[in-house]
Amino acid sequence: MTAILDHELAAHLGSYPHTIVSYVDREGYPVNVATGFRPDGYAGLVYLEPFDAPDQPGAGAEMELTFSHVRPRPGTGYDQRRYVNVWGKVIRGDAGLAVAPERTAGWDEQRVPFVEYCERNLARAHRYMSRLSEERGAPVRPFLPLRWRLFLATRVPFLTATIVPILLGAVIARSHGYSAWLLTTLALLGASCIHLGLNVLNDIFDVSSGADVENVTPTPFSGGSRVVLYGLVGRRSMWTLALVLFALGSAIGGYLALTRATEILWLGIAGVALAIFYTAPPLKLVYRGLGDIAVAAGFGPIMTLGSYAVVAQRVSFEAFYASLPVALLVMLILYVNQVPDRLGDERAGKRTVAVRFGREWIIRGYDVFAAMAFALIVVGVIAGIMPVWTLLALVAAPLALRVHSGLVAHYDEPYGLVPALASNIALHLFTGLGLIVGYVL
Repeated sequence: MTAILDHELAAHLGSYPHTIVSYVDREGYPVNVATGFRPDGYAGLVYLEPFDAPDQPGAGAEMELTFSHVRPRPGTGYDQRRYVNVWGKVIRGDAGLAVAPERTAGWDEQRVPFVEYCERNLARAHRYMSRLSEERGAPVRPFLPLRWRLFLATRVPFLTATIVPILLGAVIARSHGYSAWLLTTLALLGASCIHLGLNVLNDIFDVSSGADVENVTPTPFSGGSRVVLYGLVGRRSMWTLALVLFALGSAIGGYLALTRATEILWLGIAGVALAIFYTAPPLKLVYRGLGDIAVAAGFGPIMTLGSYAVVAQRVSFEAFYASLPVALLVMLILYVNQVPDRLGDERAGKRTVAVRFGREWIIRGYDVFAAMAFALIVVGVIAGIMPVWTLLALVAAPLALRVHSGLVAHYDEPYGLVPALASNIALHLFTGLGLIVGYVL
């Protein structure tokens, strides 16, 4: 806020019913009293109504004025939270006491959502904990139980992006007369390890590049886990976790390649390479606007063909073709998730598609890719590549309209986009499940 009382600040202060006057009396005791007031933008003063206090402050004394408002919501908490703090010198005159503001601070939930407000004050929180650590002589840091730190660091809920293509490849192989569910489970475990390792590695490099620091509008679906940024997990621990996950996933993939089909080896190498270089130098694919393509390839054809090969011991054009709608829709998860992150990404030099292209191009691109995904299903059925029951996947298509509407209405509102982000993830999941059920039937 501004450092003097101008007309804008005066009008804002006028929305509060009273102020809390705070000062130190002559004996050194703090005094806090509620009173009425009148802001004057022309005079640059806040006039105070008389208040009952045993020791009134004299001219030139330091005074703080606190203006605050909050609305209780029974059963849910609070909203409409806002406050303004004003510091200045006391002026005495015929009209009574007035304060000449010298500096101000404040927050309005309507302008800056609470999550963003916390993110913008993260550096201050770290400084506070550092000072507290020095005073106590022992480290003071935020704490979460290990299971929650692992859950956040790996971003387990995003595993739907792995489950869908792995199961799809397996049921396509089953429709061709092959079955190996124990090996499919092993393939799912290995692919999940690579996916979780990718998530962990992504956080490490986003913190190192400054992308997480610059992003002050994370949502439940974008912005990374931020466990390193918050001090919940150290970088060394994150590196260890990533290496363990990649080693376990690679070991499982190597075993399947040796015992089932050599195609799995090349698909696995390609998948691991895309996972590592998604954010790791020198390629840093997502920083060059190529992350969408990498995600489409990795969580589409590579996983689906790999799963099919585990069961059938060969690859199949049908499995490749059926993976394309899934590839496009998983790509659109990243594509839309980049929108609320784009300002921070741009400041950090992360040139994602959402940074490179404007609002209209991004929305139009979403519509085109979503339409292509469902068109591929229809064409696949008409051409006889996919069974007719896979048309069940079209039931999820209305979710794409919900995402489109969310982008149009809230493109510049990160937290207004959250329902659209959730619908976009559901679009991929339910379309994929529709294809899987179609092959089962």
